[in-house]
Amino acid sequence: MTEAVLFDLDGTLADTALDLGGALNTLLRRHNLPEKSIAEIRPVASHGASGLILMGAGISKDHPEHARWRQEYLAEYERCFDHETVLFDDINRLIAELDKRGIKWGIITNKPHTFTHRLVPKLGFSIPPAVVVSGDTCGEAKPSTKPMFYACEQIGVKPENCIYVGDAERDMQAGRNAGMKTVLADWGYIAAEDQTGEWPHDARIDTPLELLAHL
Repeated sequence: MTEAVLFDLDGTLADTALDLGGALNTLLRRHNLPEKSIAEIRPVASHGASGLILMGAGISKDHPEHARWRQEYLAEYERCFDHETVLFDDINRLIAELDKRGIKWGIITNKPHTFTHRLVPKLGFSIPPAVVVSGDTCGEAKPSTKPMFYACEQIGVKPENCIYVGDAERDMQAGRNAGMKTVLADWGYIAAEDQTGEWPHDARIDTPLELLAHL
């Protein structure tokens, strides 16, 4: 029996790509590098600052300049994190329906708390989440199961009675390894080359309201 639905944030509940990409392009211009289109940004938007920096500037985590680039990127994102971010279509309709059925909902994201705690209240959710777990809340982020178990403890629901909805492989891994039912959000930030068939999901949906058939 489904007692709670937990969601990833970027690329699942909210379309954050324009703000994430805006910060990246500001940084690229500063370093005299070509800007990236939203079509290039969207498939990697769920991979955080490091993924965007790798795509935009070719600087990986083991590059000696990575820490400086990441610091600069986060400073730019701080200036624009809520400028163009919006909920995906029908998210509030889905949340309202979950509430009617007595099903709790919450957020488990890898986004740092410094952004999450300010962005979530601005997104206009019709019903506030029962729990919000950020990437640094537990000291470990997805694909670790630690944030999954923490969220369950906070809302008093066993993992086996939860569904986790996300758009990245680490989302499916974390949910499955925690004992949750996992649902892949195909409207999210998924690249053409992603081997989604190999990700551990129980169902995949094209629109938020399709989740209702899997409760």
